[in-house]
Amino acid sequence: MTSYLAVNILGGLLIVTSLLVVLSKTPQRATLLYSLQSMILVALLVALGVTTGSRELFTWAVTAFITKAVLVPGIMLFALRKIGADAKQAVPSAISPVVAIILVAVELFLCFIAVNGIGLPTAVEVKPALAVSLAHFFVGLTCIITQRNILKQVFGYCLMENGSHVTLALLAPEAPGLVEIGIATDAIFAVVIMAIVAVRIHKVVGSLDADDLRELKG
Repeated sequence: MTSYLAVNILGGLLIVTSLLVVLSKTPQRATLLYSLQSMILVALLVALGVTTGSRELFTWAVTAFITKAVLVPGIMLFALRKIGADAKQAVPSAISPVVAIILVAVELFLCFIAVNGIGLPTAVEVKPALAVSLAHFFVGLTCIITQRNILKQVFGYCLMENGSHVTLALLAPEAPGLVEIGIATDAIFAVVIMAIVAVRIHKVVGSLDADDLRELKG
């Protein structure tokens, strides 16, 4: 029971860090917060592995550490260095921080309601963490829609991917490690492509503000 409590507490920390990523003013800060979230995700996988006795989850934890806590932040920091000083400038969000907090709270509340209707034996003890993992999809979508900074929008995708990662671990802890490796590899390639596109956009447009892309320039 104590181990499941640890899993649910770590799940709560995941949603807190996701909210901080959305509220962060610069991509640099978002990168550090995402790296912190990834470390919490690794700890959650280890705690769940200890609780369920699933050795596969320890492999998941190692892979998540390499891909999410090291490679993704490294890729984003490399893109920030390529962009230069403009990457340090804050781009205003389309909504205020207060509205963002309310949206995330509503999304989390709705996911708790949805999870209460799930009767799977594997989900009974981890419903709070499962609600959080489902809410990550909507929080990531909120980040993509509301953030004008192109690099911040990339983290919206990363938050959605983290949510799907945790959901799979909670519902199928015995899934082969190869499944997790496949998911992580897809995520890495997606982040690489999006980072390259962001760097190219900045090179052409001279801005990371998505609003500057609404008008075609010939």
